[in-house]
Amino acid sequence: MGTHVIKMPDIGEGIAEVELSVWHVKVGDMVVEDQVLADVMTDKAMVDIPSPVHGKVIALGGEPGEVMAVGSILISIEVEGAGNTKESALSAVAAQAAPAPQAQTKAPVVESKPAATKPVVTTAQAPVARDAAERPLASPAVRKHALDAGIQLRLVQGSGPAGRILHEDLDAYLQQGSTRASAGANPYAERNDEEQIPVIGMRRKIAQRMQDATRRAAHFSYVEEIDVTALDDLRVHLNEKHGASRGKLTLLPFLVRAMVVALRDFPQINARYDDEAQVITRLGAVHVGVATQSDVGLMVPVVRHAEARSLWGTAEEITRLATAARNGKASRDELSGSTITLTSLGALGGIVSTPVLNLPEVAIVGVNRIVERPMVIKGQIVIRKMMNLSSSFDHRVVDGMDAAQFIQAIRGLLEQPASLFLE
Repeated sequence: MGTHVIKMPDIGEGIAEVELSVWHVKVGDMVVEDQVLADVMTDKAMVDIPSPVHGKVIALGGEPGEVMAVGSILISIEVEGAGNTKESALSAVAAQAAPAPQAQTKAPVVESKPAATKPVVTTAQAPVARDAAERPLASPAVRKHALDAGIQLRLVQGSGPAGRILHEDLDAYLQQGSTRASAGANPYAERNDEEQIPVIGMRRKIAQRMQDATRRAAHFSYVEEIDVTALDDLRVHLNEKHGASRGKLTLLPFLVRAMVVALRDFPQINARYDDEAQVITRLGAVHVGVATQSDVGLMVPVVRHAEARSLWGTAEEITRLATAARNGKASRDELSGSTITLTSLGALGGIVSTPVLNLPEVAIVGVNRIVERPMVIKGQIVIRKMMNLSSSFDHRVVDGMDAAQFIQAIRGLLEQPASLFLE
């Protein structure tokens, strides 16, 4: 038997270190080639680290939340044959895994049991109220464990990074069945349970980016209501005529098209601002980031060259990217390079919002939900489908008048949808 040491790979783009987000294996597990061992978080995306060998895990080189240098020892696996390293590598793994005093301050402090790495729920675990269609975050092994035990994953509270469900969570759920039953019998029973969630991985990146954006940019928001009755009628007509052969259209492709057309007259809004170099870069290409919620948090996959796409081409690309993001399969290239962002919560969009800029962009267009309201048109009260656009801009680069005129241009295009396709 020998030892195969896997080092933190060079992921590219000049990245020197990454954050270890979650382990999918533990010491003693048997692994097979191509099985995902761990997820690591770069500045751009979550990356899977697969195993190149079959064998048994004998040492882990770090803890979730730890920042590891490229080339450092990630994991050691016992394999048939000589392996790829000497036995002394095991001592190196042990030394690397032992946290230095300074490193203790990097990860959030959580109450934990001895030798445990996950947060401790101080009392019985209560079932989680998830939507039936929601897919909880869990590894394939955990999903099989739940299936074999007859557990619905949507009812289990995950204690791993980003709420990931672990094997220990399933065991706790089974052991606490009687406690849950008694709690369910009295919905007014007092609760004193607590849970501490380490802010690591994607959640840490999101927090850092949001804090950085609000600290550095001079945000201002502009809200306008839009009559989308004619636009929605056109969408329904196109879906009835072409939906079966070309796919169904939502409002998002129309919004992307309106942004593309409006930006022709407002190039200062399709731009990036490097505030350290004090340089504004205006771009001809319109790369639209589409904010997408995933199991690990908010991601922004990018529809590249939206100016060169048809309605159905844009719709197909939005669907492809959103699926990849939600499944954790979006690449670094698909999550970077946007020039302006579109964000929408669909039916949960509310009446108004104040979206946060996706730096270094200088504009983000937010879509609120569509509601039917009585409106006065030519002296008559009629029912119309109304929708607000709540958009934010970087006032260091975009003047208030330019922002207002840009949104008014989008409004005109959406209220007269035929103008979207006039050249």
